[in-house]
Amino acid sequence: MHCSAAFSQAATSATAVPTISGSRHVGALHSSSSSSSCTLLIPSKPINLRFCGLRREAFGFSPSAFTRCSNSQRVRLPSRRRFKGSNVSASLGDNGIPKSFDYDLIIIGAGVGGHGAALHAVEKGLKTAIIEGDVVGGTCVNRGCVPSKALLAVSGRMRELQSEHHMKALGLQVHAAGYDRQGVADHANNLATKIRNNLTNSMKALGVDILTGVGTILGPQKVKFGTDNIVTAKDIIIATGSVPFVPKGIEVDGKTVITSDHALKLEFVPDWIAIVGSGYIGLEFSDVYTALGSEVTFIEALDQLMPGFDPEIGKLAQRVLINPRKIDYHTGVFATKITPAKDGKPVTIELIDAKTKEPKDTLEVDAALIATGRAPFTNGLGLENINVVTQRGFVPVDERMRVIDANGNLVPHLYCIGDANGKMMLAHAASAQGISVVEQVTGRDHVLNHLSIPAACFTHPEISMVGLTEPQAREKAEKEGFEVSVVKTSFKANTKALAENEGEGLAKLIYRPDNGEILGVHIFGLHAADLIHEASNAIALGTRIQDIKFAVHAHPTLSEVLDELFKAAKVNF
Repeated sequence: MHCSAAFSQAATSATAVPTISGSRHVGALHSSSSSSSCTLLIPSKPINLRFCGLRREAFGFSPSAFTRCSNSQRVRLPSRRRFKGSNVSASLGDNGIPKSFDYDLIIIGAGVGGHGAALHAVEKGLKTAIIEGDVVGGTCVNRGCVPSKALLAVSGRMRELQSEHHMKALGLQVHAAGYDRQGVADHANNLATKIRNNLTNSMKALGVDILTGVGTILGPQKVKFGTDNIVTAKDIIIATGSVPFVPKGIEVDGKTVITSDHALKLEFVPDWIAIVGSGYIGLEFSDVYTALGSEVTFIEALDQLMPGFDPEIGKLAQRVLINPRKIDYHTGVFATKITPAKDGKPVTIELIDAKTKEPKDTLEVDAALIATGRAPFTNGLGLENINVVTQRGFVPVDERMRVIDANGNLVPHLYCIGDANGKMMLAHAASAQGISVVEQVTGRDHVLNHLSIPAACFTHPEISMVGLTEPQAREKAEKEGFEVSVVKTSFKANTKALAENEGEGLAKLIYRPDNGEILGVHIFGLHAADLIHEASNAIALGTRIQDIKFAVHAHPTLSEVLDELFKAAKVNF
């Protein structure tokens, strides 16, 4: 995607979101053949980084770069070069590890993460295969952010056409705006089909072998797909993604009690739908359903809606996205049992207090959408064959996406990216992780800075963010002993937003006044999902406020919201 956070991130309170790795140090270089500890000799001058999100500490290494090990042995790092694949079928050595390989790289999973890794691998000269047991494109393209954006495009236009005040302010007259449910559903399905075909054709055109079947790791550098097809590769990437998480006690029938997978088909528009979870997924679907005429009830386990957002942005979003619409909500409650509609009876939802566990209420609605986040899809991968034990289903990895076994050791030549590792459940994060892994296996050390990766919620208006929330930044500042400052700008002061009659919005910058480091940026307003990238790229490249405030922005554009935001910051320099 750019894909929304909605269908990648486990963004509701019902499931714990894994902590984003925030380490800013290049770790020790691990050797699969020795227990000796090694530290990197970092070149004195950094090389320009090609990919956003890669830390400034991730340097390229020339053939003359070395590591210094505790046993005084000097190890030459591999030079960055183009790799040539081999067509020779693998033969096994005495230890069961292949001597030669069918491929340089095999990727298990052809979602956005696997696709991004495959394309970059081909660019680097690797003979590459991708294994897919379902359809190319994974969750994002087929059951997530791509079809959801089609539905949200419809809901955005419906809101405009239905807003008499908005139309009148622009001098427009529109009567009796309506929609064709099947036409809307077809638009979403056709978009998913088009993007899926584009991804498939792009890989075929570049020479990526697409192997059909479920991929299972049989042992080091060896994978089975389909019934009994076995292939080998020098390196393997796991990119199997995630599936909707459904808590115990909830019976999903795919018709009246549904997950996002079912909702995207838009087989019917209920008069009243309960949405369990008020994270990205729930918010986006509330935008769609209310625009199409449904009444919505949110069920949220925490004490406030939108718990994953910066609190100030969340309050403003609630005032604009929740309160004026046909939406009510129950907070601080769990849905312990949900029964589908049957024999003329409605969907029933039993609620208990999240703290006391006492019965709270019973709701009867036409439908229920379970938006309680996503769970990693890692069953059947054969991880037991390489002594890897998942943690709540997630494959354990280090900051370079290298898989860690049950004994805490790195599994040689095996990586895991995307939702399956749980570091940051966003499709574009998976793609960035895949690109970083390919850089590593072709001789250039890369560590991805997850704090530079943006997220977005495609409501109307949109919400976007990168880096830390204000509470997170203040907690970090207290631990590390620095000050935090916050500045804000309003869309009401932006000419382009006013011309569009869309002045409702806020941009917020969280930063260090002592050195100008950007800690976080949060935006609520028109095209917030597009505006956030100036901030995310600044964090990725280490650009400080005192430098970016001199950047020139075209007038009149929405980008001036960020321009004013950076100019308002005061750095004690």
